[in-house]
Amino acid sequence: MQGKANRDPQKKSMGEKAQHIQQPEDEKKAVQKRTFTRWMNGFLQRREPPIEVYDLFTDIQDGRILMALLEELSGCQLLYRFRSSSHRIFRLNNISKALAFLDDRHVKLLGIDASGIADGIPSVVLNLVWNMILYFQVKEVTAGLQRHLSSSLSSLSMSSYPSSSDLSPPPNDIGSYFCSTLPSKCKMAAKELKYHGKAIKTLLRWVQRCTSKFGVEVHDFGRSWRSGLAFLAMIKSINTALVDLRASLSREPRENIKLAFMVAHHNLDIPPLLEPEDVSGTSPDEQSIITYVSMFLRFCPDKDE
Repeated sequence: MQGKANRDPQKKSMGEKAQHIQQPEDEKKAVQKRTFTRWMNGFLQRREPPIEVYDLFTDIQDGRILMALLEELSGCQLLYRFRSSSHRIFRLNNISKALAFLDDRHVKLLGIDASGIADGIPSVVLNLVWNMILYFQVKEVTAGLQRHLSSSLSSLSMSSYPSSSDLSPPPNDIGSYFCSTLPSKCKMAAKELKYHGKAIKTLLRWVQRCTSKFGVEVHDFGRSWRSGLAFLAMIKSINTALVDLRASLSREPRENIKLAFMVAHHNLDIPPLLEPEDVSGTSPDEQSIITYVSMFLRFCPDKDE
């Protein structure tokens, strides 16, 4: 009896740990689901009549949404092959056609199958949409940047690091803000990119070139964006009149993020795929931030070089 009593607290502790691990994972999936749904709707609303995704995991199960999205992304016709039916075999057939289309274009489909999508398994659906974003929005657009950036960004060194005057706090406010966001020349020069994929690495280098002009460091697609300064610097690199970075030093991170999303939406027609809380937390979801930031590539002056 005594032994059983001693074992129960241990079991409870292990259960609490598992729940603690599961909770951040569930939050991450919720952020990705919301971000990816908004991204998809941005393309689907161009159709006549417009299509809207309400529940990503449910709406994708018959293959129609998937085919319609691929038509918008690729310009190819797929829906003529769609067969509407409540029978699982036809749903699987619709999805298989869409996956074959992606496979022909060498879109990564590891761990993705028709049955997982037809069943609305969150990890499978999110993985599929992420790889579509990576291929159609990140890889295709950054392909023209790689050669240009490989030569021009080699100059991001201590001797050529730009002035940080845009972010210098007033004399009576030194050190009152987020020091980690302000430039550190040696750290920028020595910092190794942690991303192995060429497209994401190219996107990060392009972002660094845009933001470093205003003294904002970006090392990744996670914690570097929590203060909101990186978003504001991206907007300022497109139109300097839209953002006052000095004023952002006196605002809270959430307010900076909220302002950046609003300015990008109203002035650059970039929809707010994220909520401020998605970014200001301790561990922002990198795939969601990449999805949003890659939409700024349409303003890249070098993308056709």
